[in-house]
Amino acid sequence: MAIFLILAPYGAFTFLMLMTSATISVFVASAICLATVAIDVVRGRSVKILAMSSALLFAAIGIHLALFDPALGTLGVKLSVDIGIFVISLGSMLVRRPFTLQYALEAVPAATAAMPGFLYANYVITGAWTAAALLMAAANLVLLYVPGLPLWSSLAVAFAARNSAMYFTKWYPEYRQIKYGPPASALPNSR
Repeated sequence: MAIFLILAPYGAFTFLMLMTSATISVFVASAICLATVAIDVVRGRSVKILAMSSALLFAAIGIHLALFDPALGTLGVKLSVDIGIFVISLGSMLVRRPFTLQYALEAVPAATAAMPGFLYANYVITGAWTAAALLMAAANLVLLYVPGLPLWSSLAVAFAARNSAMYFTKWYPEYRQIKYGPPASALPNSR
């Protein structure tokens, strides 16, 4: 359920970009981000860096479209979103608070969060999402400057990058647990 809430704004944005204007798409995505923030607040959880930053990103792009550059094309909007997500993701690591850490701390037992490699694992997972955002931005940039390429090529790259990051996010913690074992406090008592 958590991954659905995390990805819902981006899925809605992508779907709406095919159905309606870019301005409506980014404002709806911003509203969905704010709704996920509200859900976290109501549930007593922390406000997530990714959700709040994405809400601001989508709103800023929407305001730019509405007030300054309504002719910005679909690819320009998608590229802006991808670059924004890349900056948010990379920025979270640069300020030493990888965005995945907030989600992970709420999903794992305290003993797991106290493990020495826990923070490192979150940097690696956030790095995977950063790389995915960079690949999506690069695909849109290529499509922007090589207009003869079919639109599906960019969509295929975005689909592959996002799904690879999702798979990696699920696989990597399991891999680390198998490689390094459970924390000492989780081992059964030998008496």
